[in-house]
Formats: sequence, C-alpha cells, structure tokens
Amino acid sequence: MWIARHIRLLMTVSGLLTLTMVYAVVAPEAAVQSTFGEPLSGPIANVVVRNWGALIGLMGAMLIYAAGKPALRTMALTVAGTSKAVFIALVLSNGGRFLGYQAGVAVFVDLLWVLVFALYLVTQPKEVIEKPLATL
Repeated sequence: MWIARHIRLLMTVSGLLTLTMVYAVVAPEAAVQSTFGEPLSGPIANVVVRNWGALIGLMGAMLIYAAGKPALRTMALTVAGTSKAVFIALVLSNGGRFLGYQAGVAVFVDLLWVLVFALYLVTQPKEVIEKPLATL
C-alpha cells in the first residue's frame, strides 16, 4: 500500500506541520487570535495556551522521531491521531464558529492525517505493528 511505503515521509511532514504550533508558547495571543479569531484573556488562559502549544509541539516532535523508528510508529500514530481527533471534535462541537479561522484549516488537515494514520494502522500486519521495544 502506498501509505505504508511512504509512512516515514508522511509522519515527518505531519510532524513538521504539527510542530509549527509551538509558536503558541512564544506568542500565545497571536496563536489564539489566528486560530480561533478570539482574544486571549487572563493569565490562566496565557498559561494554558502556552502549555497547549508545547504539547502540540511535542506531538510533532514525537511523529518526526517515530518516523525513523518503526517500533515506535504505532504508539506515535495512535497518540497523535487521537489528539488530532479530539481537537477536531472540540472545534466541531462549537458549530461553525471557528471554521473561518485557522482552526477550520487545521480541522480539514488533521482529519486527513487521522485518516492516513488509521489506514496505516489497520493495514499493517500484526507483526509489523507489535515489534518489541528492544529493537529501539
């Protein structure tokens, strides 16, 4: 399958795109405004958004690292795919309110990544997915 043959490249590209959200750590106000079209308000929101940016950045770094480590791919794709699916659900649970901003683009792109990750995971033979961690 094409996805399996190119999973290293796909994970790297997805990881790099995901890693760009680390800018929320250094510019939380700009990140919230561009992503959701809403102002950031309060010191707690500032902390939460910075942490959100760091966690999303770590997801990207994990995808990039696991791209070159087949034994880690299942874990990385499952965690990152789940994170992306939760983000999609949360944005869509607000109707179309945020879809006119970067969140709308992120929902579309993340949905594609979730589908790619899921297709890879369900089409891989069990022995490929369950390689022992000792091979790291």
